[in-house]
Amino acid sequence: MIGTVAVAMSGGVDSSVAAAILAEGGDRLVGFSMKLVDSLAGEQERYGKCCSPDDFRDARLVAGRFGFPHYTLDMEDEFRKFVLEPFLDDYAAGRTPSPCIRCNTFMKFGSLLGRARTVGADRVATGHYAILEPDPASGRTLLRKAVDDTKDQSYFLFDLSEEQRRHILFPLGRMTKMEVRERAESFGLAVASKTESMDLCFVAEGDDYRSLLKRERGEGGGKPGEMVDRDGNVLAPHDGIGRFTVGQRKGLGVHGMDKLYVIGIDPGTDRVTVGTGDQLLSESCLIDRTRWIPFEKPSGPVRATVRIRSTHEGAPATITDHGDGSATVKFDEPQRAITPGQAAVAYDGDLVLGGGWVRNLS
Repeated sequence: MIGTVAVAMSGGVDSSVAAAILAEGGDRLVGFSMKLVDSLAGEQERYGKCCSPDDFRDARLVAGRFGFPHYTLDMEDEFRKFVLEPFLDDYAAGRTPSPCIRCNTFMKFGSLLGRARTVGADRVATGHYAILEPDPASGRTLLRKAVDDTKDQSYFLFDLSEEQRRHILFPLGRMTKMEVRERAESFGLAVASKTESMDLCFVAEGDDYRSLLKRERGEGGGKPGEMVDRDGNVLAPHDGIGRFTVGQRKGLGVHGMDKLYVIGIDPGTDRVTVGTGDQLLSESCLIDRTRWIPFEKPSGPVRATVRIRSTHEGAPATITDHGDGSATVKFDEPQRAITPGQAAVAYDGDLVLGGGWVRNLS
């Protein structure tokens, strides 16, 4: 099936419309749904916000509507290895992970692309909101923000390699969410009004990451320790650093003191440091595992707008690449709650320049 496109189908409206658009355009398709998390901890009929039997049924119905085959792949072992275990390891080590980025890099455009090639598919299409386009000057594949800024997912795609980007299709990148739902209705898709899975899609409704951490790693995701102020004064005990993230205010267990935030987590001593909002401000950070997109490496310092989390609007900064996979990001103005484990992603307008993972404050 040379020239076949593999469509990653979650059963939601976005991936369904992406498939419908490609089918309408005459592409030969094969649909794949990835079973990443089965019923939770042996609880029957309780699933994460994705990967339920109903989701797979919805995906099959769309495939049947447009006459292409659909398969459900059991990828739980790969998901645990590449996403879930690193997610848990990060929290246990005092970092705050971004599992959606790893899922994109290792699952949707890693493992799934490999599976797709076994049936002759040379490209993978998804319902992501982002734009990929070739750069005639360099021959590289550029990543840009989606037209719909409220749905843009480019932040979560910065870590894709050039090889991966070259074999990906994002049919929705130049559409708004409203237009996508309108197209779903025009195609007669039952998922046109289906709600979206948000946040941690592999955690069940009503749970949060702490519930998952407790089930997998114990009460606090690590050893008990102390909560201290910046001077080292012990304020309270805690049951594990996995319960905390930089910038957190609620659930600190410190009584009689107002407006305290987590400003640091030390996995070496199992200490959580708390302080005021002003003490959350930092001018720079060190990132590692850097990925540059329009070029292999910059020839000098790079001026960019840098986002330090998916909900961050971005701030002007200078990035100095050290040539060893690490770089320093220095912001023009101090930023609040720069968090180890999160991604710092650099933009020039709507063009994604690249990014890396926050190691520590510099």
